Amino acid sequence: MDPDTEFASWAEEAWPALVRSAVFLGCRLPEAEDLVQTTLARCYSAWAKVRAADNRDAYVYRMLVNGLRDSKRRRWWGEQATEVLPEGRTGARDPMADVDTADAIHRAMAGLSKVNRDVVVLRYFAQLTEQQTADALGVPPGTVKSRLSRALAQLAADHHLADLSDGPSPRRAP
Repeated sequence: MDPDTEFASWAEEAWPALVRSAVFLGCRLPEAEDLVQTTLARCYSAWAKVRAADNRDAYVYRMLVNGLRDSKRRRWWGEQATEVLPEGRTGARDPMADVDTADAIHRAMAGLSKVNRDVVVLRYFAQLTEQQTADALGVPPGTVKSRLSRALAQLAADHHLADLSDGPSPRRAP
């Protein structure tokens, strides 16, 4: 298969998960889309390396996390919100669906430290393995485990998520 065609197919498939991951990492949707676009442009220019990587997902998510970190360093803080929302994508899910749930999740995730939020998003949302997450963040797998443990305990106790439960949360056996 032609490398350009292969990249285009892969990028189209990866786009939604990368955008959602960027949102969970703390970006607003427009920023997330810009970040993913930049990440994919970098992937395209280094497609031979990305394609040859032992773990393509970890490699790309590392690029995404690094791109986010770099963009926060040079972020322009003068941007202003608008009263008129842009038109949504045709055929897209109603953007107002599940607003309360999304808001509770975003608030709870915002309560995590940056490093813990990164681990939770990459491990559970992007569904990377512990080793892939460690590779993407440049930390040992044990660090991933300890950060996940602390983050999950914090999320379990978060008052924003308490209302989402359908009843008492199941307790682990001692």
